[in-house]
Amino acid sequence: MTAVQPTRGQSIRSAVAVRLSPVVARWNAFAQTRGGSVVARMFSTNAAWILLLLAFLMLLFNYLAPGKFLTEFNVRTMATNVSVLLVIAVGETFVMATGGIDLSVGYVLLFSGVTSAQVMNWGGRDSTNYGWDIVLLGFIVALGSGFAWGVLNGLIVAKAKVPALIATLGTLGMSWGLAEILSNGQDLRYLPSIMGDMGASRIIDKIPLVVIVAAIVAVIGSIILSLTRFGRYTLAIGSNQEAARRAGINVDRHLIKVYAMSGTLAGFAAFMNLAIFTTTTISGHANDNLQAIAAVVIGGTSLVGGVATIAGTTIGICIPMVLFSGFTILGLQSFWRDVAVGAVLILAVYTDQLRRRRRERH
Repeated sequence: MTAVQPTRGQSIRSAVAVRLSPVVARWNAFAQTRGGSVVARMFSTNAAWILLLLAFLMLLFNYLAPGKFLTEFNVRTMATNVSVLLVIAVGETFVMATGGIDLSVGYVLLFSGVTSAQVMNWGGRDSTNYGWDIVLLGFIVALGSGFAWGVLNGLIVAKAKVPALIATLGTLGMSWGLAEILSNGQDLRYLPSIMGDMGASRIIDKIPLVVIVAAIVAVIGSIILSLTRFGRYTLAIGSNQEAARRAGINVDRHLIKVYAMSGTLAGFAAFMNLAIFTTTTISGHANDNLQAIAAVVIGGTSLVGGVATIAGTTIGICIPMVLFSGFTILGLQSFWRDVAVGAVLILAVYTDQLRRRRRERH
């Protein structure tokens, strides 16, 4: 019989495997130690690798633009800009953990901001000098508006059985159109000055208040997802909806709660946005939903549900902002940010597919 000759590709793989075998052996030995097992578990998660990518990008831009990128002003600006997106991305993480998707969050944010600003400008009067009572009313209206859209999304998905992609695409158009109608397509200004003071205030070593608020939302979301019954039910529904139903989980009610949570957080983000910019920024939310979804996927949440992490989402939401800021400082067109984020997104989805195939084989 004629011996089968290895192909060039097989020969290369064999040579690489031989060269790397000592490194693999040392890593396996390290992973058996107490500290090594912690490190090995950490790097078995997608969030750890995304964190390394984020650190690499920040160091790279700081090397290419020394004294310009990792400055106090630039880091504070990036953190402030990312805070609103992080809040809606936390809600999006819960939705995608169930195997769904919420395309409407960006324009629910816009609608909630418009209704909140209109309440604070009731009667067309200059509300600049209004007090905390009006601000509190605007906050309640923002939350209520987001909650209402979230409940509507949940009812359409859970009770009407409309696919989440179509349901939230429909409410995206509805909330967008109603926001334009209510505002006549014009930004609403002259909000109470104390809102601007909140948006610009800094505490704890010059950290913006909105950044701390967003971090608190992320921490609470992480605790709920990983340590509570609500989080376990969310992941169980994403893993297998029928099995969750047979286990006694009221799937329809829980889905409504999850979408209501996503909408409410979009309303909360709308109020934060008003505090930062003291206007509704109608034209500034076209890509908020896509950025939130990209951050969730990049952070390790599975597209088919059942696997999610708020820590990963927090890291994932920072990557587009770091790319945008870095390209701007280097004098490159900001559109390259979208190219880079798209490439990272595809890589993250491909990695998720590999993880799922590996789990299925085992």
